[in-house]
Amino acid sequence: MTPTAELVQIDLSPRKPAPKPAWLKAKAPMGETFHNLKKMARELNLHTVCESAQCPNIGECWNQKSATFMMLGNLCTRRCGFCAVPKGKPEPIDFDEPRRVAYAVAQLGLAHAVITSVNRDDDNVGAARAFVNVIEEIRLQAPGCRVEILTPDFQGNEESLRMVVAARPEILNHNIETVPRLYRVAKSGGRYERSLRFLEHAKEIAAEMFSDRDGDQIVTKTGIIVGMGEEMHELLSVFRDLADRRVDILTIGQYLRPSRDHLPMARYYTPDEFAFLKHEALGMGFKHVESGPLVRSSYHAQEQAESTGLA
Repeated sequence: MTPTAELVQIDLSPRKPAPKPAWLKAKAPMGETFHNLKKMARELNLHTVCESAQCPNIGECWNQKSATFMMLGNLCTRRCGFCAVPKGKPEPIDFDEPRRVAYAVAQLGLAHAVITSVNRDDDNVGAARAFVNVIEEIRLQAPGCRVEILTPDFQGNEESLRMVVAARPEILNHNIETVPRLYRVAKSGGRYERSLRFLEHAKEIAAEMFSDRDGDQIVTKTGIIVGMGEEMHELLSVFRDLADRRVDILTIGQYLRPSRDHLPMARYYTPDEFAFLKHEALGMGFKHVESGPLVRSSYHAQEQAESTGLA
């Protein structure tokens, strides 16, 4: 049984919320481009993680015609303590959805498309097939567009990972999210070692499939959120684990509690602390590190890919 000292309790007692620091204030979403993108998503019956996960950068990104489309419905089969995406029993997978996502990508004229999904532990192979289909559809409808996919761990299913690697997305992202000690409460259904193995095995499969000794024909990426109670030494240990598996891109952002039903926020990290984390991570060998209070997995994704020279 886990010692009481290691348990993370969700605080339901009323208290006055602490004001957000100035560096965490984002512009309210507005503008013609923002509303046009929202209208398109509704007309095509598409979901965006920008809305479902309550991303603070939605106004900035959407007005730059940058959105992360979320496939496989809007109900996640896991109940992660930090995540605002709705949970529940999902509908059957809609295999026409990849075509509609690709159409939206083409209409927006994107040079870099980011596609993610909810967890579908009810059908890991079907979920992987949907990612394969959306990569193929984007290349058909929007030739020249770089494709970045942010996938679940598929519960470690080998067939699923092989399918998405074989489709050759320019960037394969899978988020580590937090430190091992907090996995039990923060990333329900996830396993730290399984996520590490996912990122490592993607390189191995790419090397095997594409006759590339180092597996560098696929760029791997991951993200972590801070402020849920982890310690600095735990973060640096995670960074070393990821660097040892030759992960190329790392994103580091601040946890913001979506509601009182989610994990409490332990503290705000300062811009100087984010700069320190970036410096330390770059010293471990990452090709690119995006670190800041408002950073999320797909924030400045195109710039990240271009800065590495890898994609």
